[in-house]
Amino acid sequence: MSRVVIVGGGISGISTAYYLSRRGIPATLVEKQDRLGGVIHTETVHGCVIESGPDSFIAIKPWALDLINELGLSGEVIGSNDHLRVTYLLRHGRLLPLPDGLMLMVPTKLGPMISTRLLGWPTKIHMGLEMLRKPPRTPMPDRSVADFIRDHYGQETVDYLAEPLLAGVYGGDPEALSVRSVLTRFVELEAKYGSLSRGVLAEMRRAHGATGKAALFRTLKRGLGAMVEAAVAATGDAMARVRGSAETIEPADSGYRVRVDGEWLEAGQVVLAAQAYQAAELVEGLDGELARDLAAVPYSSSTVVSLGYRKAGFPHPLNGFGFLVPKRERGRMMACTWVGTKFAHRAADDYVLLRCFLGGDASTHDSDEIIVAAVRHEIHRIMGVGVEPVFVRVARWPRSMAQYTVGHQDRVKRIEERMARLPGLHLAGNGYHGIGVPDCIRMGRDAAARIARGA
Repeated sequence: MSRVVIVGGGISGISTAYYLSRRGIPATLVEKQDRLGGVIHTETVHGCVIESGPDSFIAIKPWALDLINELGLSGEVIGSNDHLRVTYLLRHGRLLPLPDGLMLMVPTKLGPMISTRLLGWPTKIHMGLEMLRKPPRTPMPDRSVADFIRDHYGQETVDYLAEPLLAGVYGGDPEALSVRSVLTRFVELEAKYGSLSRGVLAEMRRAHGATGKAALFRTLKRGLGAMVEAAVAATGDAMARVRGSAETIEPADSGYRVRVDGEWLEAGQVVLAAQAYQAAELVEGLDGELARDLAAVPYSSSTVVSLGYRKAGFPHPLNGFGFLVPKRERGRMMACTWVGTKFAHRAADDYVLLRCFLGGDASTHDSDEIIVAAVRHEIHRIMGVGVEPVFVRVARWPRSMAQYTVGHQDRVKRIEERMARLPGLHLAGNGYHGIGVPDCIRMGRDAAARIARGA
């Protein structure tokens, strides 16, 4: 087997190397940072587990758990404390709980929707009438998430449910995000039932009793960084590492060659496990049209600020998972997780740990002092917390989250058609078929399988 070169040392690249090693195929991994894992980064401070990037993965997608089990870490898996799961939303300066029975922004229980103070009566009536919708007569084109939700439930639902809920996942704008790519199942329910509420209720009835209740989110006691460490260790000598920046890819007798800081690596197979815009720069000389489509995948930036406080004297109850801030009410902070409530084994017994999310490019460029001052000001305004934190950690992730904008599926189809003309070249990462940790692991696993088949 000729040499495999993997560009990118995040979870997609690491997963590719791991699954190649399971097939006895060595690989060389190129990563410019001094550590592996990409946005997955865990540290422990004062007995608190700090996740600088993702803190968990959605349990319904199996690929992260599959990898964790293979790595012998199944005993460390913990679920979110869903019996304590209450999410608040800021409206008119007050934290109000999201009504029980919401499936994302789709209501499934009448009583909580009638009594909630988050939405006005015109929206509640709109939601009730939505139950009467019939399936569309012809297939609907791709639309923005905002257009889709607005059509079903009205503008207030976009502003105070869809936007804050999706901003916390995608860090993006529902006016731009593709409903086919972001809310695929809801599009299928619309086609079948017309009404999203009727469709979700039908699915819930069908699923009732089929599976036991499981936590919505899962993670590891020591943090997701433990998965990265275990995967790297399990790959062992089958993965050689080159620290440097990949600059371009050219055809070669062996297949390809990759220039890394001016030096060439020969490769029969190349896996681009970097961001789509980085992959675009590398393939420009191979296929300009492919490069343009890759570069057209937009990315958002984010910043995570973790604050640790002494529990004694902390002035706000932590009776829920945290809160979301809609764009209409937003300063700089999009969301805040009350970490110790959401997951066990995260905050030390005598500490309160807050995990705050900021979006936009400005937060990745501002100094720590400016960012922390802004977060503390908003925490004081929203939660009444003015005490000094014992510790603070700031993590910046510029252009790290792919945005699946309207037309994303068509763009990915074009990308894959162009890639098929370049045998031995593979893509993995969050820019194509899912942004979460399980999706990235799946893409790495699939790239390894194609290489093993000689694709």
